[in-house]
Amino acid sequence: MALPLLPTSLVGSYAQPEWLIDRAKLAGRFPPRTRQKELWRIPEEFLEEAWDDATIYAIHEQERAGLDIVTDGEMRRESYSNRFATALNGVDMDNHGTALDRSGEPVPVPRVTGEISRRHAVQVRDVQFMKEHTDKAIKITVPGPFTMSQQAQDDFYGDPEALALGYAGAVNEEIKDLFAAGADVVQLDEPYMQARPDKAREFGLKALERALEGVTGTTALHICFGYAHLIHERPEGYSFLPELASSEVKQISIETAQSDLDTKVLETLPGKTIILGVLDLSTHEVETPEVVAARIRRGLEHAPKEKIIVAPDCGLKYLPREVAFGKMRAMAVGAAIVRTELA
Repeated sequence: MALPLLPTSLVGSYAQPEWLIDRAKLAGRFPPRTRQKELWRIPEEFLEEAWDDATIYAIHEQERAGLDIVTDGEMRRESYSNRFATALNGVDMDNHGTALDRSGEPVPVPRVTGEISRRHAVQVRDVQFMKEHTDKAIKITVPGPFTMSQQAQDDFYGDPEALALGYAGAVNEEIKDLFAAGADVVQLDEPYMQARPDKAREFGLKALERALEGVTGTTALHICFGYAHLIHERPEGYSFLPELASSEVKQISIETAQSDLDTKVLETLPGKTIILGVLDLSTHEVETPEVVAARIRRGLEHAPKEKIIVAPDCGLKYLPREVAFGKMRAMAVGAAIVRTELA
């Protein structure tokens, strides 16, 4: 599918409606690692229909804002990772474990008691549903194997690398099925590569390559400093980024707005398409298109115009709906401004 110069896209999530999920409870806790069905406002027998309706809404809002690549807004998820991570064989769903969140706080996590494998395709219907409701290019996100391995209590493998590779095998099968279902881009979310760079170097890259083994479609990887509403302090730069230059992943999603990142770091990723974060999600203030355009220009100083996709810093999940839409619309208009300048 042909895309314009500087195409626009969400990272993954969009603001979930209040009628669907208790947003106050959701925002008041760490992103769930285990299933937390009590967050949903809809009775279980009606949830599938409600998720469908919310997904149609999310797609419509992205189209209305003028985005070129759409996601499902992750309307069916309590967090970016737990829906997939808890749908696998080898996980005790009745007795969760405990692990430290990236902030250092202990949180409930899946407890691995057997070999990790896929019970069934988890998100294929999500892609099929999107294709029924949009003619735009489609992106779907999957939690990365390294991050899932850091969000689990291992009572089976006894080796962190083996655990990550177990997750990688399941992710590999899922990615192939998502492309077969019609996804244009499949993105792996790997925020823990930034949070735990030493372990990422030790075995995270190996798990990533296993997850991408035999995959021929366009893949992306999102690496960030964490949800802005939870983690307020931003480091000056990435602790893990140049290492991805040699990986098989085609696109790298990074944040530059809230952190005011020195975009010279983009030069460490030659050949990669950069999903450039240009929306600051730490504030409810909606950027003007001119502010967005200026952030895009900063990226263009260090990456070819043909290799930039314009996006938020991270997911819009926790923003109020009107703020999320306003930022998304400003992003589309800001990209159009720079696109005209480059014509």
